[in-house]
Amino acid sequence: MAMKAKRVSLLDIGLDSSFDAAMTFVQSTLQNINAEHQQPIVDIDFVRSRDPDTVLTAFTASCDVLHVMAHGDHSSTPTFASSDGRTKISLEALGEEAASRGRGISAHAILADGCKTGTGAWQKAVRDCLQDEVTYIGTSAQIGWHESGVFCSAFYGALFRNRGRGMTRAEQAQDAAERAIEAYTLLTDRNCPFRVLTLTPSRWARMALA
Repeated sequence: MAMKAKRVSLLDIGLDSSFDAAMTFVQSTLQNINAEHQQPIVDIDFVRSRDPDTVLTAFTASCDVLHVMAHGDHSSTPTFASSDGRTKISLEALGEEAASRGRGISAHAILADGCKTGTGAWQKAVRDCLQDEVTYIGTSAQIGWHESGVFCSAFYGALFRNRGRGMTRAEQAQDAAERAIEAYTLLTDRNCPFRVLTLTPSRWARMALA
């Protein structure tokens, strides 16, 4: 019996040529993985939009990996932002809007591909948006296109190389992220800025999204 394809949602909020090039690289990586198989093993959903309703729908869509690419604003409120500053999606507003609709982030894994998205403030804010437990991949430092590209190619390569039989989809993402962190360090001879951990819905999210 053929294994059900994993669904990867690519959400580009960065909205400039550099983000477009980086996301195109990720899409090409996933398409190349599919090219090695008779049947696609990954379904790719790509959203690049300024429309708040469209963005919220993308955040809350069921998928195996929700890959968000944007600037990580780590000032007062954790926020995904575009390069020109016209598009800003704060996690506080996302959580409140999700609660009003009764549906939060329901991905098995979240890859927050932006600067300093792995800090404690981001983790706390993400937990207020969660429908269920997730594998969360964020960063501990400022990153650029090179850091993102090296990590993402290793992450998706590991995720689809090892099907992880006996593991949940979230556990497969955890394993792939850990392998990608090791590969990043080996390839660059530098500490990997990406971090992986398990996040559970906050008490507020459990009540609001019940």
